[in-house]
Amino acid sequence: MDSVTRSVAVVTLGCKTNQFESAAMLEQLVGNGYQQVDFTAGADLVIVNTCSVTAATDSQSRNLIRRAQRLNPAARIVVTGCYAQINPVELQKLPGVSLIIGNEEKKELLRLLLQTRENSASEAFVEVSDIRAAENCHPLDLQSFAQRSRAFVQIQNGCDAFCSYCIIPYARGKSRSVGVKQVVAQIERLGAAGYREVVLTGIHIGGYGQDVADGTNLLTLLQAIETCEFGGRVRLGSIEPTELPPRLRDYIVQKPWLCPHLHIPLQAGDDAILRRMNRHYDTAFFADLLADLHQRQPDMALGLDVICGFPGETEAHFSNTFRLLQQLPFSHLHVFPFSRRPGTPAASMPDQVAPALIKERAARLRGLGDEKLQQFSRRFIGTELQMLVEGGVNQGLYKGLSENYLTLLIDQHQAQAGELCLVRVIHQTNDGLTVERVN
Repeated sequence: MDSVTRSVAVVTLGCKTNQFESAAMLEQLVGNGYQQVDFTAGADLVIVNTCSVTAATDSQSRNLIRRAQRLNPAARIVVTGCYAQINPVELQKLPGVSLIIGNEEKKELLRLLLQTRENSASEAFVEVSDIRAAENCHPLDLQSFAQRSRAFVQIQNGCDAFCSYCIIPYARGKSRSVGVKQVVAQIERLGAAGYREVVLTGIHIGGYGQDVADGTNLLTLLQAIETCEFGGRVRLGSIEPTELPPRLRDYIVQKPWLCPHLHIPLQAGDDAILRRMNRHYDTAFFADLLADLHQRQPDMALGLDVICGFPGETEAHFSNTFRLLQQLPFSHLHVFPFSRRPGTPAASMPDQVAPALIKERAARLRGLGDEKLQQFSRRFIGTELQMLVEGGVNQGLYKGLSENYLTLLIDQHQAQAGELCLVRVIHQTNDGLTVERVN
């Protein structure tokens, strides 16, 4: 490090794995003398951790890079993440970019910054390895999450699914699991640092352990976590519908320290579209899964992903999806308008849906999702929930999160940021459920 303190800003697009890795890179930089500032401050060093799940996110990444240079033309801009992994050559063309590193190279950030500090070449220095050749998952070290009440713990990386719309297997490599002892140690460290909720994250967490031969899987990992020294609650990240066998479901609903909240990608409610997507289940399987989960634990939050406007989606296909969603007992819906991702089979499929029609269908689905969330939330008026209090006072209220993923609002004088407390739901508002403290 130079004797002069330099400022750094890290901006992140995309998934919780990216958020985890951004936090770890920032912690490394601050530990080596950098001062964190807001992105808009025009930092000396800007890390843009990109997403490449759609062409639209590529565009957002490029816009952030251009904005970083406008804010500080002398800034050193480092680009990493999935866009950097997939297409570093395209990013080299952008003015102001000095270093491009792949997802595996994130752990080498400090070394690469030092190595390339004097680089005066007209093009950015690129360090991107073949991620499909990676055999192991070694997550970045992380002790805390700045300005967050919840912490993420990476348990897995990569994906072997090869859905026809998705580039992630090429951006993140094959599925690789973090060792059980490493995961447990990370959770215990975060618990000792005061965090009362950890979220188990990865690209494909239901595939945890499939790359090792000792019988390790997500259930055995959860059993190991149960015995560790952590007094808070644990939330699962997104998990595929085919990776929730009955034994795992039994375990999840029986353990009060596991949040009653699952995020399960549906993607389409029509069997023909699911086949075109290369999704390995049908709508009957998915409906039975959600019915079983709802029967086992009626208060469980069930979040779904759905893509609208996939190539070949007719009005009949869309109507099937809409009707299925009306019938399913879910609470949260994330709607993704289809966006061509170059390099995927779906990008060149015939019968691409017009953007205006995709937008219209997405609005209808989001309206349905809003109705479902309001219905689910309303059930808890007068009941008690466990609230993790977050920061950010707005009109005298702290915002927080229930175990079943509902937004809660509490008087700032009744709670402290970062604590876990029992609350009673008073009434429903457009911004969430207003609560009062019980203990």
